[in-house]
Amino acid sequence: MARRVCPPWIGYLLLNPLRKLVENPDKMLGQFVRDGMVVLEPGCGMGYFTLALARMVGPGGRVVAVELQGRMLSVLGRRASKAGLSDRIELRQTGAEGLGVDDLSGKVDFAAAIHLVHEIPDQASFFTQIWKALKPGGKLLVVEPKGHVSLDQFEQTVATAKQTGFKRETLPGKEGNRKDLLIRPQI
Repeated sequence: MARRVCPPWIGYLLLNPLRKLVENPDKMLGQFVRDGMVVLEPGCGMGYFTLALARMVGPGGRVVAVELQGRMLSVLGRRASKAGLSDRIELRQTGAEGLGVDDLSGKVDFAAAIHLVHEIPDQASFFTQIWKALKPGGKLLVVEPKGHVSLDQFEQTVATAKQTGFKRETLPGKEGNRKDLLIRPQI
């Protein structure tokens, strides 16, 4: 499914606590996630955002963490267990056939695709799978790294999502931002 895959050794670097100075999960995601929600996180890696999401959804919520690499999921599973959050996080390993979330059709409140979409060769298929998993009114946060994704590439990504049926809600921020909230409209 992925065009290029983040190697596991980088996953360890991405867990560095200093990352919170630049990407604080609570600040980035807290405005979108509430207690009791079902959250989908494709490309979760070793769970830098996953554990924070699990705390946000509370004991009545669930985070479905989807990852291509078993080693990343293994580390995330250990981290979730150590943090006492395993009961809120469902780990799923995906393959070339897609995200493997057909069973979530219309059940997801919020999805977070952070530093991921640029790695996916068939973005239309990716957005279609997310669209189907989201409830009407559900939201998808797409964040891409400036170092890997040009502004033109990001705009093309958003255009692909809009072709799927998503509506764009541009988030405030600095010019050249590669972060948007996409909404599956109410029926």
